[in-house]
Formats: sequence, C-alpha cells, structure tokens
Amino acid sequence: MKNHVIKIFWLLAANFAFIIAIFFCPPLREIFRGSFWFLAPFAVFLILGLILLYALLKKGGGGRSRKFLILTASSATGVFLSILLHNFIYGIMTFLLGQDFWERTGLGDEPFFFILAVIVFPALFVVGMVGTIITLIKRK
Repeated sequence: MKNHVIKIFWLLAANFAFIIAIFFCPPLREIFRGSFWFLAPFAVFLILGLILLYALLKKGGGGRSRKFLILTASSATGVFLSILLHNFIYGIMTFLLGQDFWERTGLGDEPFFFILAVIVFPALFVVGMVGTIITLIKRK
C-alpha cells in the first residue's frame, strides 16, 4: 500500500476520533456549540474520505487492506451524503405536504437517511478502520 494512502487513512481516523470527542467531551462540545466551526471537522472528514476514495479507485489491484480502506473511505463520504439527503427529504416533504407532514406520519422526522448517517455509516467506518489496522499489522 502506498505511503500517501496510509497517511490519509490515519488523518481520517484522527479526524473521526476528534468528531467523537466533540460529541462525548462536554468542554470540547461547549467550544463548538452554536458555532460555524462545528461543521469544520465534518467537512474535513468528507474531504479526506473523498481523497482516500479517489486515491484507491485510481489505483487498481486488490487485496484485503484495499477493500477495508475502500469501506472506510466510502462510509466517511456516506455520512455526509446521508446528512444532506436527510435534510433535503425532510425539507422537500415539509414544503410539498405541509408543516405538519412528519407529525401526521407519526415519525416526527425522516428516519432512513438519519439512521444511515448516525448509526450505519459510522459503524461501517469503524469496521473498515479496524480491518485496515489489523491487515496493516499482519503485513508487518
């Protein structure tokens, strides 16, 4: 595996740890609360995921570590896309069918892309990250 791909992977993993810290560390959360800078780590997460995905898809070949890296990169981009789609669908349905549409459905919010963004893609990211680390350790 090329050295720049591994560096991008570790930057992505560090950024993910920082995002988790924002949510679970109250002093850090207070620094970012209500600020535009709250979105910066998520934007970096998306950009690093896209760069890693591009670097992996540009280079051919196979291998277990490459598959785990592709899972890691695609789930990083999937989080952001799911957030966008969640908000888009919530807004468009509210616009087309009225302010109380989601309450009438009994859901209160758009659930599908929300679950993808909050549970599925972060879990896949962790699986890809752990798998990559294990395959890198085994390789050395």
